[in-house]
Amino acid sequence: MRIGIFGTGGMADALGTQWARAGHELRVSGRSDPAALAARLGASPGSWRETAEFADVLLLAVPSSAVGEVVAAAGPLAGKVLVDCTNDPALTGAPVAARIATDAHVVKAFNLAHVDVWRMTPPVFGGRPLSVPLCGDDPAALEAVSTLVRDVGAKPVVAGGLDRAALLEATAAFAIGLWFAGEDAQAILTPVG
Repeated sequence: MRIGIFGTGGMADALGTQWARAGHELRVSGRSDPAALAARLGASPGSWRETAEFADVLLLAVPSSAVGEVVAAAGPLAGKVLVDCTNDPALTGAPVAARIATDAHVVKAFNLAHVDVWRMTPPVFGGRPLSVPLCGDDPAALEAVSTLVRDVGAKPVVAGGLDRAALLEATAAFAIGLWFAGEDAQAILTPVG
């Protein structure tokens, strides 16, 4: 796939590294100079618009406060898959994905795990691969993102339409709060069987 990465921070680096290893062609843009990250990934740097024009799939890995500015600067995104891995620290109740004014096919994914989990090859815990919930409305977009999830060694789980993205963000806020309190957030979910 041709993947555009909006952002130059930890999530862009971790997921971009995994996707470069899987053989995808990457282009990176950012609010800071994307050249260093692009070089590390074997990718090309570009503006928001150049990255959008290049890509079939775009990873939105910028702070939630910058989403509107970045999407506007990227230009038309019709037919593109836009993967939203952002979380809004204010947790306004409206998911970041629902506040993205775009004609792209938005899929909420990769927002529940810390950036260091995405650096694991593969992300396996207790012999079980990490499951990654996906929320989106377009079947082809969900399949494309499912491929990217499998490419990092995780298991895609289609969790409903984009209207359920707020639940993923609320889950992230809840689990992150437990982790920062020193609790094992995974222990609150009982295993099946």
